[in-house]
Amino acid sequence: MNREVIIKTEKIVKSYDITKTNRLEVLKGIDLEIYKGEIAAIVGKSGAGKSTLLHIIGTLDKPDKGKVYFDSTDVFEMSDKQLSSFRNKSVGFIFQFHHLLPEFTVIENILIPSLISGHRNREAADRIISEVGLSDRINHKPSEISGGEAQRVAIARALINTPKIVLADEPTGNLDTENAESVIDLIFKLRERLGQTFVIVTHNEEFAQRCDRIIKIADGIIINS
Repeated sequence: MNREVIIKTEKIVKSYDITKTNRLEVLKGIDLEIYKGEIAAIVGKSGAGKSTLLHIIGTLDKPDKGKVYFDSTDVFEMSDKQLSSFRNKSVGFIFQFHHLLPEFTVIENILIPSLISGHRNREAADRIISEVGLSDRINHKPSEISGGEAQRVAIARALINTPKIVLADEPTGNLDTENAESVIDLIFKLRERLGQTFVIVTHNEEFAQRCDRIIKIADGIIINS
């Protein structure tokens, strides 16, 4: 495995207000390195802090304390405008629910991140659609495709800006067994063909076991990586 570190977290702490006088500490000092080209699974019980960590790595949320370095750059030292641009260009996101816009076609949904960045990259979209096996679905609306196909669209959308890393939060959690296995196989295929780095929060034990590395979180700390 390539040991080039692309993301490094140092002493990440995150709490949330439960009541006006009570805060829940979700992350309690997370040190983690993510390597270029790996598929890393983050596992643990519900409430362990998996999704919170993923959101902080992806700059969707900010830590109370600690640092997140992306290619040695402290991302939370950026301005909000710089951070938004960084997130759009460097990080792809896949969620449990595909969050496709129902009024737009498959190709239009895939192009959204590139339009936000100011570049309507139809050529790249066509290549990615071919990679995920949806060339015959480009003009369909989300209501006209299956759940598995919709998640493939979400994966293609995450890849449209050629991000350095893709973060996935339970990407198979809303799929039946057949479609889940298809999405898992696709992720590994994309890593092989594109050299793409993935960090995946999952409760799917078989999925986690196939990954290059399992990062286990319990009570807000990493207990195995």
